[in-house]
Amino acid sequence: MKPVHDMGVAELAAALKSRALSSREATQALLDRIDRQPSLGAFLHLDNEGALARAVKADEALAAGHAGPLTGIPLAHKDIYVTADMPTTAGSKILQGYRSPFDATVVAKLNAAGTVALGKLNCDEFAMGSANENSAYFPAHNPWDTSRVPGGSSGGSAVAVAARLVPGTTGTDTGGSIRQPASFCGITGIKPTYGVCSRYGMIAFASSLDQAGPMARSAEDCALLLSAMSGFDERDATSVQQPPQDFHAQMLAGREGAAAGKPLAGLRIGLPKEFFPAGLSSDVNAAVRAGLAELEKLGATLLDVSLPRTELAIPVYYIIAPAEASSNLSRFDGVKFGHRAAQYDDLLDMYKKTRAEGFGPEVKRRIMIGSYVLSHGYYDAYYLQAQKLRRMIADDFQQCFRQCDLIAGPVAPTVAWAAGTGADDPTQAYLADIFTLPGSLAGLPGMSVPVGAGEGGMPVGLQLIGNYFKEGQLLHAAHALQQATDWHQRAPAGF
Repeated sequence: MKPVHDMGVAELAAALKSRALSSREATQALLDRIDRQPSLGAFLHLDNEGALARAVKADEALAAGHAGPLTGIPLAHKDIYVTADMPTTAGSKILQGYRSPFDATVVAKLNAAGTVALGKLNCDEFAMGSANENSAYFPAHNPWDTSRVPGGSSGGSAVAVAARLVPGTTGTDTGGSIRQPASFCGITGIKPTYGVCSRYGMIAFASSLDQAGPMARSAEDCALLLSAMSGFDERDATSVQQPPQDFHAQMLAGREGAAAGKPLAGLRIGLPKEFFPAGLSSDVNAAVRAGLAELEKLGATLLDVSLPRTELAIPVYYIIAPAEASSNLSRFDGVKFGHRAAQYDDLLDMYKKTRAEGFGPEVKRRIMIGSYVLSHGYYDAYYLQAQKLRRMIADDFQQCFRQCDLIAGPVAPTVAWAAGTGADDPTQAYLADIFTLPGSLAGLPGMSVPVGAGEGGMPVGLQLIGNYFKEGQLLHAAHALQQATDWHQRAPAGF
């Protein structure tokens, strides 16, 4: 049998079901591995005692024959989800030591499915960032090259999977925060349609964009996790009212009726010309083109399409998201929970000092931008215009989906960059979101699938985007690609 750390979610589930391995043994093995490995900055909190207690309960369920597909599977949560039994910080000093009285719905659903949470994972402060360098505590490091960033904001989640510390993690995606770190770290991640997973208990950044999703080694692993995470939640006004989905079954169902060796026969994949600009790095372009060629071998048809407003996605996103953040983060004022300044003269002074001390520079920057575009005299000129353009970007996708079933392209213009590169000019990191932002603004499902290596041997991800509620189709295409290639199985040297 493989070492525990070399098993993905599906493999580990099979070992647990056959009783070749207990959840307690698997959990202890991973806790030991986390302790032995040089720190990559993936974990903000590790709950050894609680994890082992949860593993014992999972073993009892397995022994009694009450186990589900994920019973006993160790995983870890992005620290943007509140948890009753572990602290939640959202990567910010303003929430240092905060303990929630309840679990986020995504956490509660995975707990109910029998998973074993090992701890909380590092992220950019309030999920604002593309490199995990905005964490108020310490940056996360890419295990493929620790001098480079892992991507963000779900950087800790991607690092934990890539370094074989856990088989699966939760992440969130507002403008690419699952897909981009998945690409940079050589793992698989999916952002489902907006509303498929509940946002209840997910600390809000931009409420009309934030969406939960899983990160793991393979499409099959993601399908298993997403099936447990998703579903209607009456406590979230944006939750979609649809019955529970078995995404794993949907992933496999598409294979029926396809010609032998052509599991993607009949699938039309659109390639927007705007996703392959002159500025796309040659190594990323080559890896993505190789991945597309594999899809073609599997029976898919590639055709050229256009998303003409792609370049507008950056200004639109960086008006709408900060506007929503400025409203959402107003609750962090030192009154009811979180950090409070030690010395102040009056209530207003307490607000000012608490927020000045508690928020990092990127969060302050986005709050100020958001407050500006929502202010009198600028709301119509900026925020309202951005919302109109957002609708037009969504309409562009629907025009494409009249010609194709899926849309494909790179996740990011380059491989992971060197740590500290964007310190002087944060807008450079904003520009790196050009290919992920359009799908986020439209609320569409999207995923990153490893397809090759670029400069310095760094991973490259292929982005696949589907129409609303077509997660099964996305996962089927990704699974077929991973059955024909082994990029998702490759690990960084030393891990």
